[in-house]
Amino acid sequence: MTSSKKPSNSSAKNENLYAIAETSGQQFWFEVDKYYDIDRLNAKEKDKITIDKILLIKDKDNISLGKPYVKNAKIELEVVSHKRDKKIIVYKMRPKKKTRRKMGHRQELTRVMVKSISITNSTPKTSSKTEVKKKSISPKASNPEN
Repeated sequence: MTSSKKPSNSSAKNENLYAIAETSGQQFWFEVDKYYDIDRLNAKEKDKITIDKILLIKDKDNISLGKPYVKNAKIELEVVSHKRDKKIIVYKMRPKKKTRRKMGHRQELTRVMVKSISITNSTPKTSSKTEVKKKSISPKASNPEN
């Protein structure tokens, strides 16, 4: 006996939508309703942040690739909390010199939740520019005496 599992609409929707964006000097694979730890941002908890440096967006059947960034695309994030990463130990030693140095470092992080990934299709207004060019060219062409 086999059982079939049907994915819910929300999970199927999230599987088809993702974006690769650049923030904090790194590239992240963002998906809706997931949280990520990025370098500390100057924002309070529950603040909304928008990322415009989107390198790639995959939506259902369409893939938009930027050169270098996708135009009119954005990711909306919500700050969940601020935290510190685990401690990293740095140990420097110079042999035969009796020089030893032990230091630790904890990176400051901000945990963000992805609220939405969107791309707006806006067409530039080229019709008004072409009309202006046609108007400026037409009087010169109609006056053959010059």
